[in-house]
Amino acid sequence: MAKIDEQDFTHISAQTSLQGDITGNSNVRVAGKIKGSIIIQGDLVIEKTGTVEGEIQAKTATVAGTIQGNIQCAEKLTLEQTSSLTGNIHTKQLIIENGAHFQGNCAMGEISKPKVTT
Repeated sequence: MAKIDEQDFTHISAQTSLQGDITGNSNVRVAGKIKGSIIIQGDLVIEKTGTVEGEIQAKTATVAGTIQGNIQCAEKLTLEQTSSLTGNIHTKQLIIENGAHFQGNCAMGEISKPKVTT
């Protein structure tokens, strides 16, 4: 898992389940369960215990958990060896580690940063 300063993240703990959309300009770390969209201008980290059912838009994303839905990253998406993604990818840069599971289509190239309404 990428080392990132924890003070810069909104954290959804492993004991938390959330139904609804998350939007904002900050970074988000998910260890729990989210059923809804995540649209952020910052970085997204989904830990091994984290699951997301919904659309995702972020500047970058590092995934060690499970995603069911499409994901767009303006800069980079990293699927770690424990990750599982069922959905389509659109990103500028893609890293898939050995052991990662990905089922869907991938488009690579420039995309604009997510537009967040607050």
